Amino acid sequence: MRFRCARIAASFITFAIFASITFSQTVGTDEGKRKIKSKTSPAYPELARRMSVSGRVKIEVIITPDGHVRSTRVLGGHPLLVQACQDSVKEWKFFPAPEETTQIIEFDFHGGN
Repeated sequence: MRFRCARIAASFITFAIFASITFSQTVGTDEGKRKIKSKTSPAYPELARRMSVSGRVKIEVIITPDGHVRSTRVLGGHPLLVQACQDSVKEWKFFPAPEETTQIIEFDFHGGN
């Protein structure tokens, strides 16, 4: 019985640690920033969460004049995190601009306290 309680407590602590893993992103570009109209944060992949994977993902995004993401290209990042970031950024909408632009978007997955 004590062993079972200890396992439940350990599971709860493990969940609390993984739940504290946070995500943040910074947006930068060489051509000037396009303002973001709407965005969704990437879901932390379950396998990456179980393996305690953290790190930064860099994605180059080509944005059409009407503010939709035309294409993405991965510039770096852990393979377990890349797809979630690409899927998320493809849903982003930017404010209109006179011409197509390119931006570099960085997603940072890291453990928190």
